[in-house]
Amino acid sequence: MKKLVLYIFGLITIGVSTTSCSDFLDRADTNDGYTSNGFFNSEISIKEGVTGIYANMYMNLGYNVPHVITLDHFTPLALERNENTTIGAGGGLNPENASVQSFWTFLYTNIARANELISGAKAYEETLNAKSFQYLAEAHVLRAFCYYYLIGLWGDVPFFDTPVTTEQYSVSRTSKVEILDFIIKDINSVAEQLPWIAEDRGRVDRAFAYGVIARAGLLGGGLNYGGKSSEYFKAAAEAASKVIGQRGLAQNFEDLWTIAGQAKSDVRNEFIFELPYSNTASVQMINVIAFGQVSRIQGQTGRHPSSMLADTYECIDGKRIDESPLYDPRHPQKNRDPRFGATLWMHGDTCTTNNGSINTIILEAYELTTKQYNYTTNTWEERNNDDMNSAAAWASFCNAGVGYIWAKYSKEIDENISSASCNVPIMRYAEILLSYAEAKIELNELDQSVYDAINQVRNRAGMPDVSADRIGNQDKMRQLVRRERKVEFALEGLHIFDMRRWGIGDIENDQPSYGLPLPTIRYEGMSATDIPNFKKSARHDLNDIPSYDIYKSKLKVRDVNRYWDKKFELWPIPQQERNRNPNLAQNEGY
Repeated sequence: MKKLVLYIFGLITIGVSTTSCSDFLDRADTNDGYTSNGFFNSEISIKEGVTGIYANMYMNLGYNVPHVITLDHFTPLALERNENTTIGAGGGLNPENASVQSFWTFLYTNIARANELISGAKAYEETLNAKSFQYLAEAHVLRAFCYYYLIGLWGDVPFFDTPVTTEQYSVSRTSKVEILDFIIKDINSVAEQLPWIAEDRGRVDRAFAYGVIARAGLLGGGLNYGGKSSEYFKAAAEAASKVIGQRGLAQNFEDLWTIAGQAKSDVRNEFIFELPYSNTASVQMINVIAFGQVSRIQGQTGRHPSSMLADTYECIDGKRIDESPLYDPRHPQKNRDPRFGATLWMHGDTCTTNNGSINTIILEAYELTTKQYNYTTNTWEERNNDDMNSAAAWASFCNAGVGYIWAKYSKEIDENISSASCNVPIMRYAEILLSYAEAKIELNELDQSVYDAINQVRNRAGMPDVSADRIGNQDKMRQLVRRERKVEFALEGLHIFDMRRWGIGDIENDQPSYGLPLPTIRYEGMSATDIPNFKKSARHDLNDIPSYDIYKSKLKVRDVNRYWDKKFELWPIPQQERNRNPNLAQNEGY
């Protein structure tokens, strides 16, 4: 049968020639043994094949920003510049959404490339060496990872594990349970062919393979796929437990987000899978994450953190802000979990980044002027505050946003943030620890290994151990691990899946986005009792969802039309795909 043109071997060459990812992608290999007849018959040809998959894993959904950044902006933890344009905020999630279509296309392109490689190499398995089988295992894991994204976002989807024929392209959707079972089985069948830590940054290794099972197991367990919740949580815990001890955490959380920090061996050890960027290769691959999220004085502001995220960070005593005597509404950034300052900037903070040269300012949310440091004279100088007083001020953190800026990725001094080569983690060892803990908590298997896993993540950040009142209490431990996932992984693309697994889309989207005090109030005008209420309901309390009803009249508000519809629990099947395949049923409600 004639294969549908979803995959063309030439795309591999195109991907390699136009995408510079890391050392292993930058090197152009030549070998007289490579032949176009039977393509995948040698180590070099199989390596070329899997390189074609890696080249497409960036999956940028716009503005040269990796997909993990965009995914967080489909949740209430982050805001886009324009109001009411994303999930739960005005109906921007629809079958015509460009990001939805792009992500679907990226994922199926990767799967098609993997299928072609895996199927094409089968005839030569008896003659292939161990390295060839390692590369094939990488393709298996990347394919499984793409299917995890597909079932997590769309539920039942078309499933193919061999090259697609014209007849197969008109098939309907396969059960997410069947696909999840395939993910776990397929990865387990090849994982031991991979090293525990990849020789080259950006390659798949055994830690990532088991990490994908942990993610997929949490998804199936949380949503009780096929009524097999316990089975999937057990699979997640077992997979994560295999990785624990094989890798480690970086010593300094902030090192994870700068090019200098990422050169350190302990950061390399924590990054289980990352998207590598390069500003030295013959063909550059850069990102503009930081440039699109800093002050208007330092770059552009198109993406913003929300107060819902900011108010989730505990105080340094390990207590939530409504329970800690250390919290001060007049100075919200003081006495907070150090990850607050590593992830967020706000009014009054001193912000340093490199936008062609080192640029240090005082972030000002109210005045027409602010301070900027002059490195020539070593003095602070008064300057125009572009966040309040420029043609683009409407898009600033205090106008389009709600008073916060992403400091994560922005604290860069060694390279220009408009052409950054800082790598982007897709999975970190911290996730393995928290995934293990969450799976064990959901199984109600509360033992010392659970507390140790969470304590490692908290202690690295400078936070205290799990408090005594949580020991042995499933609900309190469930609350803590969910809190940790929010504050540890902000801007890493995990919360859209967590929000679905925990069933909290409705309460995260049941109010507008509130933010900094109004100009007539300012922070100094806030009362000591102006603290979010996390106990609107037991579900709000469990999931740290704040309500601002008591003092909302003092706060900036946006996304006033925010709402939740049950259909948002899944993304819509792109209309373009349904036009191509009439048998592809739409998700309910779209």
